[in-house]
Order: sequence, then C-alpha cells, then structure tokens
Amino acid sequence: MPYLSASLEDGVAHVRLNRPDKLNALTLPALDELATMARHLRRDRSLRAAVLSGEGRSFCAGLDFASVFGDGPVQVARRFVPRPWLGTNPFQEACWAWRRLPVPVIAVVHGHCYGGGLQIALAADFRFTTADAQWSVLEGRWGLIPDMSGVRSLAQQVGIDTAKRLTMTAEVVSGEEAVRLGLATATSEDPYADARALAAQIATRSPDAVAAAKRLFDRRWSSSPRRTFARERLEQAVLLGAPNTAIMRKASADRSAEGEPPRFRRRLLP
Repeated sequence: MPYLSASLEDGVAHVRLNRPDKLNALTLPALDELATMARHLRRDRSLRAAVLSGEGRSFCAGLDFASVFGDGPVQVARRFVPRPWLGTNPFQEACWAWRRLPVPVIAVVHGHCYGGGLQIALAADFRFTTADAQWSVLEGRWGLIPDMSGVRSLAQQVGIDTAKRLTMTAEVVSGEEAVRLGLATATSEDPYADARALAAQIATRSPDAVAAAKRLFDRRWSSSPRRTFARERLEQAVLLGAPNTAIMRKASADRSAEGEPPRFRRRLLP
C-alpha cells in the first residue's frame, strides 16, 4: 500500500501520510515516496501550493525503527551516502525535497509530530497545529541526533539555545508551546481548514512572485547583505518582464473585477 495519498484541487496539492495504523511512522520506502512526490510536484508549473497532512490520529510519529533496521544494515548504510548533485542523502532528501518546491508548502499537524515527522513539518514553509499536538526532537531518546535536515531547519526556526535544549532533552512540547518556541506557525481548532485558506489566499498572487520570494528567503536568509541585495535585483528584474506580473497589475487596477482571482499563466520557472 502506498505511503502517500494525493489529490489536486484548484492548483493545490493535498498530500497525506497514509499509514494511520502505525501513526504514519516512516519506513525506507516511505522516505523514497516523499522525495519522489516532491520531485513530481516540482515539475508541475500549474501548482500553486501543497498541503501536507497525516491520516488517522497523528501527523507522523517518526521513524519506524523496526521496519527501517529490519531491512538490514547495508540498506541503511547505503542511504547515508549523499547524492553529489543534491547535497543530501535519501533520509535528508525526504524532507529537503519539499524545500525545493517553488510553491508554499503548508504542514497540518495533529497528534504526534516526532523525530522524522517533526523534520518533515519543519521542511514546510508554514505549520498549523492543534494546541494539544505533541512535538518532539525525539531522536535524543535513542541516543541519536536529527539527521533528516532537522539541524538546518531548527537553526532557521528557533534560537540556538532552544534548538540545543530540544535536541539534547528530547522533551515533548504541546502545539501551543511549539508556536511559542517558533517551531509552528499558529495553533488552530481546524488546522486543515486554515491551511486551505492560506493556500487559497496565496493562489491569488502571481505564482512567479511567490516562487521568487521563496527562493530569495530560503537561499539568502543567512547570507551577507551584499549577496542578498544582488539576488533581490536579479529576481526583481525577471519579475518586471514576466507575463504574470502584468496580469497581477491589471487585476489590481481593474476594480470591476475585484473579488475574482486573476487567471495566471503557468509559472515561469519549474
């Protein structure tokens, strides 16, 4: 049975982790599916957003250790080898592939969000969570560290002292506390509805501008001012001549069409 189920609605991909009997715990094939799905979506220039959620009682309870290590140490060892053209190994790419999407990715968290599941959530651009969800950098309980791109993601989301504490203690925090710490975007009684609403709102903006904003923030968040300014100029120069920018300007100026979403062309870049 596939680990993921997916559907496309009005330019928004709804991707669900689909192993509810195991709290959507991750197996080696599941990691491959996550990366493959992200690559597939990345090629779709009509895509406007992606929503990641989990079926059943949890978002994702992390790695299924019995399954992963039951495949044998050789299979696990092979997956530690990075692919030079990506800079990630298969464990890391299962999460980081979602960062490579040129559209916003929104994670919907309920129940457990542990270990590898937390790292998947952190790979999203936004995270809506129920107040009582359980978040944890759980790897510390097994004498491990987050190694599915989690260190980089934690560094971008929280202060270094908080990142160290969460990693060293493996403590479990509520969704409400996750928001306070910076792990999550907002709490919600219906996080899926809030994710859909945000995706619909962003879909009314130029897909080229949204993609450029994501690239600019992701690639230049910690770079020098000079490099950031250079990237700003490049992105803006491309946008000024893009057809979707003209469509957006016309829609903004046309008050008679207010309330109607602009009909954009396909996204400029894959």
